[in-house]
Order: sequence, then structure tokens, then C-alpha cells
Amino acid sequence: MDHFPTNWGRPRHDGFDAYATYPIHQRPQNGHKDVFADGVQRTQQPIVTGTSVLAIKYKDGIMMAADNLASYGSLARFKDVQRLHSIGNYTVLGAGGDMSDFQYIQSILDDLVIEEFTAGDGHDLGPAEIHEYLAQVMYARRSKINPLWNSLLVGGFKDGKRFLAYVDLLGTTYSASTLATGYGSYIAQPLLRKAVEGKEDDLTEEEALKIIEDSMRVLFYRDARSLNKYQVATITAKGVSISESRSLDTQWSFAEGIRGYGAQTQ
Repeated sequence: MDHFPTNWGRPRHDGFDAYATYPIHQRPQNGHKDVFADGVQRTQQPIVTGTSVLAIKYKDGIMMAADNLASYGSLARFKDVQRLHSIGNYTVLGAGGDMSDFQYIQSILDDLVIEEFTAGDGHDLGPAEIHEYLAQVMYARRSKINPLWNSLLVGGFKDGKRFLAYVDLLGTTYSASTLATGYGSYIAQPLLRKAVEGKEDDLTEEEALKIIEDSMRVLFYRDARSLNKYQVATITAKGVSISESRSLDTQWSFAEGIRGYGAQTQ
């Protein structure tokens, strides 16, 4: 509204053209033309995301863990999301990053497994082949400036050999006896290396599970995008097993004396 007194009662400048011949809303091709309207839009940042995935080698195979939280920004929005996905008979995929992109990756991998099965040539996809396929997909999407916003861990056991490797949205790949994505690569990875490296052939499943639990507990304490509800996958010569969701036992009594934390008892 124009508050200048001499303009009261006159048409608004944005309602008529300069010569007051047509109301602007009746003129042809009225409105701002978006020069990017016909362009292809790319995801600029993840929206609903998952945090860390942890994985280690142990005596009998591979153990992998991820919590069940998918965050909408900083909001803990979805608390029952499975971020570990079984692929065929030998492989598990764990994903951090954008959950919609992870769902797309799941769909193309399921199609790949079906295609391989229908070929009927007696060859099954193993973890090494799936990791190589994902590396090519991620690098191809990155080269099109339309990346899949994920950090992926591929773990498997085939022909008596353990396999554990990483691939990210740039197509970067590497392998190690302990791997972590997201915030876990800063907080949990040192703990995993200290507990596992050099002992991969001696760790029992119970010891490996204890290491994973301790690392997930530290992540829950330190990572604001984590949850104390998580799943564990084991891949051994017997096959693939993904557990039901389990909860971590946590201890917060140490914080009672911290000023500004909760109700003060002293």
C-alpha cells in the first residue's frame, strides 16, 4: 500500500503499465520468465539422511552395523529405517547419506541380481563384483554432475574369502579391515583400528560384536544424528544374517553435575 498522501486513490504502479492502457494481469505473456524452467534440476544437498555405518573383519567373516535413524535435517524424523541391505547370498550393503538415493541403489541392485539369476549361467554375483558395479555407477553419476549422495560399505564372504570395501558419491574406493562412514570415520574408526587391526584372523564373533557395540555406543553419545537403536549384519560361510533392531544400554549419570544439563541435583 502506498502511504504517500498525493497518491491516495490512484492505481498502484504495479497494477497498470506505464501508460495506464491495460491492467498488467490482462497483458499477454505477463509475469517473470524463468530461464531455468526447462533445465534439468540436480540434487544440491541430501534431505533425509542416515549417519554412520561401521564394519569390521573377524575370524569367520564380516560384521556390519548401522542405526535405524533417518534425519530430516537435524530432526530425528524416521526411527525405524533399515540401512543394511542384503544382496544375493553373499553380500550386505550398508549406506549413509541420502535415503532416497539409497532406495534407488537398492532397486538397481535388486534388478541386477534378478538379471543375473535369469541368465542361468551358474555364476552368482559376489561382493567384489557388486562393489565394482557400484563404483562404476557412483563415478558415472558424479561425472554427470548428478551424484548419488551416499557413502557405501560393501561386505561379503564368498569362496572362503572375506571382502570389505568402501565407495562414495565421487566413486572413490578403498578396502581395509575396519571401515566407517559419516561421523563414525572420525569417532569410531580409531576405536575399530585399535581393537581389530592385526587380529582379524583371531577375533571371534562374540568379540567382534562387543567391539561393534562399544563403537555404536560412543557414536550415540557423540553424534547428534545417531540413535541407540541399531542392527547388526553378519556375513559368513553360512550366509547372510541381519538382526532385528536392538537397543544400546547407555549411562548418563556422569552428567548430573554438569551445569546446564538437565535438572540440577547439587
